[in-house]
Amino acid sequence: MNNKVKGSLYGLYIGDALAMPVHWYYDRAALNRDYGWVDSYLAPKNPHPNSILWRSHYQPVNEKGEILHHQARYWGERDVHYHQFLKPGENTVNLKLCQLSWKLLQEGYSKEEYINRYIAFMRCPSSHNDTYLEEYHRGFFTNYARGKDPLKCAVEEKHIGGLCHLFPVYLSTRNTAMALEHMACTHAGRKMKQTGTEVLDVLEVCLQRGDVIDKVRQYLGKRRMSWLTLPDEEVIGMRISTVCYVEESWPAVLYLLAKYLEQPARALEVNTNLGGDNCYRGAVLGALLGAFHGEDAWPLAWRHGLVGVDI
Repeated sequence: MNNKVKGSLYGLYIGDALAMPVHWYYDRAALNRDYGWVDSYLAPKNPHPNSILWRSHYQPVNEKGEILHHQARYWGERDVHYHQFLKPGENTVNLKLCQLSWKLLQEGYSKEEYINRYIAFMRCPSSHNDTYLEEYHRGFFTNYARGKDPLKCAVEEKHIGGLCHLFPVYLSTRNTAMALEHMACTHAGRKMKQTGTEVLDVLEVCLQRGDVIDKVRQYLGKRRMSWLTLPDEEVIGMRISTVCYVEESWPAVLYLLAKYLEQPARALEVNTNLGGDNCYRGAVLGALLGAFHGEDAWPLAWRHGLVGVDI
């Protein structure tokens, strides 16, 4: 396997796994109190002070829409960690699906077969141990349970987690249209396509080891590039939100990519400890940095500490 591809895949999974225990911490003081500075794989802890599981809801239309399984009991409870049963170094369900798509790409890819495997994965209680499932899963399976064509079950999306799905397909094929179509299997809509196109543009520059800073400037603009001299805490969280919506999270990735281009491990540590949707910011950031530097961007402890990842 090409070293750049390997580095990108490692970065994709490491960025997610490193941030997993502090995922969706919007209170940085609480993050620091509960975990300190995170620079290694850790187990998630309950209680999670910023958890919104208590106000999240999913009621399957019928048996075809059953995806929560034994985790359903935790929905509606306060302070439950989204990833409470994951091991240190284990990936969230989004990145497990990236592993599923990578395996399919090695065997012979089609959208139809990916969706078949996605449905089978989500409907099998033993496929993963995540407690929380994002809106896109719930929307897809509500449509599927109502009898909609699986190729048309994706809902309009805007979350950075969807961008993770671009990387296995593009790294395997270098086909932009194919990668965007794959993402649209579960993340439909104009925002995802537009942002996904930008992500793949930056990824190709990273793979070619081109002028990444110039490419970032193209998308961030002069004003936001001037923020690179400021402390990260003043930028991510105050000027650019830590939320999961692509209009905020993608600029946050670009900022960190430009600032820490020559310090890839530091970039993922900083991203993790900034909180918010750090898992999927981290996955996208890690994939881009790994594409630029290759697999040696990542400490051996991080590479070897991943759980269930075969690269």
